[in-house]
Amino acid sequence: MNERWTDADIPDQTGRTMLVTGANSGLGLRTAEVLAGKGARVLLACRSPERGAKALDIVKAAAAGARPELVPLDLSELASVRAAAARARELTGDALDVLVNNAGVMATARGRTADGFELQLGTNYLGHAALTWLLMPALRGGKHARVVTLSSLAATGARIHLDDPNAEHRRYNPAAAYGQSKLANQVFAVELDRRLRAAGSDVLSVAAHPGYTATGLGSGMARSYSNPVVRAVLAGGHRIGEALFAQSTRVGALPQLYAATADGVEGGSYFAPRGLGNLRGHPARVPTLAAARSESLGSALWELTAELTGVTPDPA
Repeated sequence: MNERWTDADIPDQTGRTMLVTGANSGLGLRTAEVLAGKGARVLLACRSPERGAKALDIVKAAAAGARPELVPLDLSELASVRAAAARARELTGDALDVLVNNAGVMATARGRTADGFELQLGTNYLGHAALTWLLMPALRGGKHARVVTLSSLAATGARIHLDDPNAEHRRYNPAAAYGQSKLANQVFAVELDRRLRAAGSDVLSVAAHPGYTATGLGSGMARSYSNPVVRAVLAGGHRIGEALFAQSTRVGALPQLYAATADGVEGGSYFAPRGLGNLRGHPARVPTLAAARSESLGSALWELTAELTGVTPDPA
């Protein structure tokens, strides 16, 4: 693996179709822009029509081939997830080559999705898991298709509460809830690949995380606290931390771009910045967390996800 890999190393993607969630800003927008610039047909899956339209104009300007298109998607609402999957299958003719599960919210105040799930778990994990299952027919119709699901450094030390995933019977903590959702993404990515291999599929499932990247999501953690003093301290600390240590989205997007396009990527892999603590730098393959390697946890989460979402797992 090239230790100095950048998006300049991405091979030509002409003829490939890719869907990126949360493509209206941050890492998602950068990912969509780069992929379109390499010739891919990019579907921008966005919640806000206004922000999605602005992002579409940016990606159109960068596109070196097929015209990008907008797909409405609100991951916090399963009806929207189903509609988006149906629309994507229609647009692609059931031939999708890459799905990048990028969108997310971070350390928000306690909230519920339209379906009653804890907001971060529902948006970051359950919505993406449901979308992936619903798009699997299109991914099987793609050529050497990949699913890239974003985790986070916050997954380290996190715990998935299988008996209380929506924090209905325990105290809600914004950071812990975010960590749970991102750990669930990593566990799901590995379990999905395990089941794809068992089914004899050539679709790959991999995970990635951007390290410490200035995406703007971190400010949500400060806003989630009701105490104005705590909120002000956290907000100030976040701004200083980003200014001093965070890398740009241009660099932060590299692990997911590598996972989506590089030759030799193996299913079940995990990609992150190669710098100290995996905080910043060029992409590298890193070990998945022990929880993600647990077949029992992967199976239990798979079954719980199907129960909560009402979506039939694929592969079965």
